[in-house]
Amino acid sequence: MEQIKRRALGMGLEELFNNEQLDLNKFEEKIVSTTPKEEITEIKLSELRPNPYQPRKVFDESKLEELSNSIKEHGVFQPIIVKRSIKGYEIIAGERRYRASLLAGRETIPAIIRDFSDEDMMEIALLENLQRENLNSIEEAGAYQKLIDTLKITQEELALKLGKSRSHITNMLGLLNLPDEVKEMIASEKISMSHARVLSKIRDKEEIINLANKIVDEKLNVRDIEAISQKNGVEKNHKIKINKKDPQYKYLEENISEKLGTKVRISSKKIEISFTNDRDLNRILEILQIKY
Repeated sequence: MEQIKRRALGMGLEELFNNEQLDLNKFEEKIVSTTPKEEITEIKLSELRPNPYQPRKVFDESKLEELSNSIKEHGVFQPIIVKRSIKGYEIIAGERRYRASLLAGRETIPAIIRDFSDEDMMEIALLENLQRENLNSIEEAGAYQKLIDTLKITQEELALKLGKSRSHITNMLGLLNLPDEVKEMIASEKISMSHARVLSKIRDKEEIINLANKIVDEKLNVRDIEAISQKNGVEKNHKIKINKKDPQYKYLEENISEKLGTKVRISSKKIEISFTNDRDLNRILEILQIKY
């Protein structure tokens, strides 16, 4: 009986997770468009609390201020989605609108009440952040791992569903094995993702920490730490693949690949950018701010 109830209440969510690619925007739009206006209710902000599965710990204050100003002038255009809890309501989707409404001095916010499970709430929170916000690298890696664990899918399947390259997912997950103090440096952007990728290939934690501190203190670039790790025998011992091409091109390939979330190759005075389908191509074009 519970399974039948869950299927009826969460049909949109199950459809979302069975699609080839996860698209939270379409899912939320579907809930809003199929909800009668009389079911959209004004809920007191004081009765709301953030989704406990929210992976984002730090919100961009300037973006919140911008949204807050818009809400002051125009109100909240799209209702948030919530579920009833023991005390008030928990936010399923729309925490930025909730926080911006608080800044705007509002007392209530339009909301749609839905009966989702805790697992549903976690999956939605992860997707909302991955697709709508710039998580720091550690938050993003944690979100990928949680999706893999909860959806019980492989890295390759997750890459396909998110429109990312398999190498991007693998590189991000590798960050989770770094020492905590190094992960904090990455989260605070003292160390770039390109630096972190090199560090994640090293198994000796003491060596990782020493190199991380050198990066911060001496402002070393990626080629510097690759040279240090080779000198220390790290790459030989741990079978890190050394690309024999021009190191400048290798460095550029890694940086462009990281920015676009897909495989990039530079050779013969050409830049090749890989994409898996039209949706993936559109994603890359948006990043490059190219309209067609």
